[in-house]
Amino acid sequence: MKSIMSWARFALILVSLGCADPTATLSRPAALPAVGSEQQDNSYSINSADRTVNVTVVRVRGETGEPVHAFLRRMFESADSADARRIVLDLRSITDSDARLVTPLVRGILKRDQFLRDGGLYVVTGSQSFSPAQNAATLLQQYAHPIFVQ
Repeated sequence: MKSIMSWARFALILVSLGCADPTATLSRPAALPAVGSEQQDNSYSINSADRTVNVTVVRVRGETGEPVHAFLRRMFESADSADARRIVLDLRSITDSDARLVTPLVRGILKRDQFLRDGGLYVVTGSQSFSPAQNAATLLQQYAHPIFVQ
Protein backbone atom coordinates (compact mmCIF):
# COMPACT_ATOMS: atom_id res chain seq x y z
CA MET A 1 0.00 0.00 0.00
CA LYS A 2 2.83 2.38 0.87
CA SER A 3 4.44 1.76 -2.53
CA ILE A 4 1.19 2.52 -4.33
CA MET A 5 0.84 5.79 -2.42
CA SER A 6 4.42 6.75 -3.28
CA TRP A 7 3.83 6.14 -6.97
CA ALA A 8 0.51 8.01 -6.84
CA ARG A 9 2.20 11.00 -5.20
CA PHE A 10 4.98 10.86 -7.80
CA ALA A 11 2.42 10.71 -10.63
CA LEU A 12 0.67 13.80 -9.26
CA ILE A 13 3.97 15.66 -9.11
CA LEU A 14 4.72 14.76 -12.74
CA VAL A 15 1.24 15.81 -13.89
CA SER A 16 1.47 19.13 -12.09
CA LEU A 17 4.90 19.89 -13.51
CA GLY A 18 4.07 18.80 -17.04
CA CYS A 19 1.37 21.37 -17.76
CA ALA A 20 3.45 23.82 -19.80
CA ASP A 21 5.53 23.64 -22.97
CA PRO A 22 9.16 24.51 -22.19
CA THR A 23 11.68 25.57 -24.82
CA ALA A 24 15.39 24.97 -25.31
CA THR A 25 17.87 24.52 -28.14
CA LEU A 26 19.91 21.51 -29.28
CA SER A 27 23.36 20.81 -30.62
CA ARG A 28 25.33 17.57 -30.62
CA PRO A 29 28.98 17.89 -29.61
CA ALA A 30 31.21 14.82 -29.45
CA ALA A 31 31.91 15.20 -25.72
CA LEU A 32 30.57 16.92 -22.64
CA PRO A 33 31.94 20.43 -22.09
CA ALA A 34 33.89 21.39 -19.01
CA VAL A 35 32.19 23.52 -16.39
CA GLY A 36 32.62 27.17 -17.24
CA SER A 37 32.72 26.55 -20.98
CA GLU A 38 30.69 28.70 -23.34
CA GLN A 39 28.17 26.00 -24.31
CA GLN A 40 24.71 27.55 -24.52
CA ASP A 41 22.63 24.71 -25.94
CA ASN A 42 21.39 21.38 -24.64
CA SER A 43 23.30 18.50 -26.17
CA TYR A 44 23.79 14.78 -26.14
CA SER A 45 26.18 12.28 -27.63
CA ILE A 46 26.26 8.49 -27.61
CA ASN A 47 29.46 6.52 -27.20
CA SER A 48 28.75 3.35 -29.16
CA ALA A 49 31.79 1.54 -27.71
CA ASP A 50 30.46 1.47 -24.13
CA ARG A 51 26.83 2.37 -25.01
CA THR A 52 26.83 5.48 -22.82
CA VAL A 53 24.66 8.52 -23.47
CA ASN A 54 26.23 11.81 -22.35
CA VAL A 55 23.59 14.50 -21.85
CA THR A 56 24.21 18.13 -20.98
CA VAL A 57 21.23 20.28 -20.08
CA VAL A 58 22.03 23.98 -20.18
CA ARG A 59 18.64 25.60 -20.65
CA VAL A 60 15.18 24.56 -19.70
CA ARG A 61 13.59 27.34 -21.70
CA GLY A 62 14.67 30.00 -24.13
CA GLU A 63 13.36 32.46 -26.65
CA THR A 64 13.93 30.22 -29.66
CA GLY A 65 14.75 26.64 -30.39
CA GLU A 66 13.51 23.21 -29.51
CA PRO A 67 11.38 22.61 -26.40
CA VAL A 68 13.26 20.68 -23.70
CA HIS A 69 10.64 17.91 -23.75
CA ALA A 70 11.24 17.45 -27.52
CA PHE A 71 15.02 17.45 -26.97
CA LEU A 72 14.69 14.79 -24.25
CA ARG A 73 12.29 12.70 -26.34
CA ARG A 74 14.75 12.73 -29.23
CA MET A 75 17.65 11.91 -26.91
CA PHE A 76 15.78 8.95 -25.38
CA GLU A 77 14.76 7.68 -28.84
CA SER A 78 18.41 7.83 -29.94
CA ALA A 79 19.49 6.07 -26.74
CA ASP A 80 16.94 3.32 -27.36
CA SER A 81 18.10 2.92 -30.97
CA ALA A 82 21.73 2.65 -29.83
CA ASP A 83 20.78 0.14 -27.11
CA ALA A 84 22.36 2.45 -24.52
CA ARG A 85 23.13 0.90 -21.14
CA ARG A 86 24.18 3.99 -19.20
CA ILE A 87 23.32 7.66 -19.09
CA VAL A 88 25.49 10.47 -17.73
CA LEU A 89 23.29 13.47 -17.05
CA ASP A 90 25.16 16.75 -16.59
CA LEU A 91 22.96 19.33 -14.84
CA ARG A 92 25.74 21.71 -13.75
CA SER A 93 25.08 24.40 -16.33
CA ILE A 94 21.36 25.04 -15.85
CA THR A 95 21.00 28.73 -15.10
CA ASP A 96 17.26 29.37 -15.11
CA SER A 97 14.74 28.42 -12.46
CA ASP A 98 12.13 26.67 -14.61
CA ALA A 99 11.11 23.24 -13.29
CA ARG A 100 9.69 22.01 -16.63
CA LEU A 101 12.74 19.80 -17.11
CA VAL A 102 11.71 17.43 -14.34
CA THR A 103 8.68 15.67 -15.87
CA PRO A 104 10.07 14.55 -19.25
CA LEU A 105 13.47 13.72 -17.78
CA VAL A 106 12.29 11.61 -14.86
CA ARG A 107 9.55 9.94 -16.92
CA GLY A 108 12.04 9.03 -19.65
CA ILE A 109 14.52 7.52 -17.20
CA LEU A 110 11.90 5.59 -15.23
CA LYS A 111 10.59 3.99 -18.44
CA ARG A 112 13.98 2.41 -19.14
CA ASP A 113 15.14 -0.40 -16.87
CA GLN A 114 18.75 -0.20 -18.08
CA PHE A 115 19.08 3.27 -16.50
CA LEU A 116 17.55 2.11 -13.22
CA ARG A 117 20.16 -0.60 -12.57
CA ASP A 118 23.30 0.01 -10.51
CA GLY A 119 25.70 2.06 -12.62
CA GLY A 120 23.02 2.86 -15.20
CA LEU A 121 22.54 6.50 -14.24
CA TYR A 122 25.09 9.12 -13.26
CA VAL A 123 23.94 12.63 -12.36
CA VAL A 124 26.51 15.43 -12.40
CA THR A 125 25.62 18.44 -10.26
CA GLY A 126 27.63 21.35 -8.96
CA SER A 127 27.55 24.10 -6.42
CA GLN A 128 25.94 26.41 -8.99
CA SER A 129 23.14 23.97 -9.90
CA PHE A 130 19.81 25.80 -9.73
CA SER A 131 16.33 24.59 -8.82
CA PRO A 132 15.43 22.53 -11.93
CA ALA A 133 18.64 20.56 -11.52
CA GLN A 134 18.03 20.10 -7.81
CA ASN A 135 14.37 19.12 -8.35
CA ALA A 136 15.35 16.55 -10.98
CA ALA A 137 18.22 15.22 -8.85
CA THR A 138 15.96 14.82 -5.82
CA LEU A 139 13.30 12.87 -7.73
CA LEU A 140 15.90 10.74 -9.47
CA GLN A 141 17.52 9.97 -6.12
CA GLN A 142 14.19 8.86 -4.72
CA TYR A 143 13.05 6.71 -7.67
CA ALA A 144 16.06 5.79 -9.83
CA HIS A 145 19.00 5.50 -7.41
CA PRO A 146 21.65 7.29 -9.49
CA ILE A 147 25.30 7.75 -8.72
CA PHE A 148 25.88 11.44 -8.03
CA VAL A 149 29.04 13.17 -9.16
CA GLN A 150 29.86 16.66 -7.96
